[in-house]
Amino acid sequence: MIASSSANLFWRVGSLLGATGVVCGAFGAHGLKKMLLKDPDSQKLIESWKTASQYQIGHAMVLLATSIRMRQVPNASSLAGWLFVTGIVGFSGSIYCLVMDRKKRISKVLGPVTPIGGMFLIAGWAALAFM
Repeated sequence: MIASSSANLFWRVGSLLGATGVVCGAFGAHGLKKMLLKDPDSQKLIESWKTASQYQIGHAMVLLATSIRMRQVPNASSLAGWLFVTGIVGFSGSIYCLVMDRKKRISKVLGPVTPIGGMFLIAGWAALAFM
């Protein structure tokens, strides 16, 4: 029962992360360009945003696959799912915040979160291999 409820949770979270990833990608392609028009680093920031949205969408799909796999394997651990959720929020979320932080108020705090989020994504893949 626990695996089933975790699988349902990961399905919902993966779906919502996929949807918000598309929204963020669209914003990055249209709204963000207008906001950063006069910023000399605009191209770099837009590329960072694009990377964040691509990783978010890609790993949201992996989270959906993790949910399906959890239903197939009796007593499957939810570790991979939690690693992916944490990694998506840490990696993509920190990049979104860093791009929007034009006054550099939170960069010192969030800068290290991005690679840590990436490590959670890598760990999620490793955990998925042993599920």
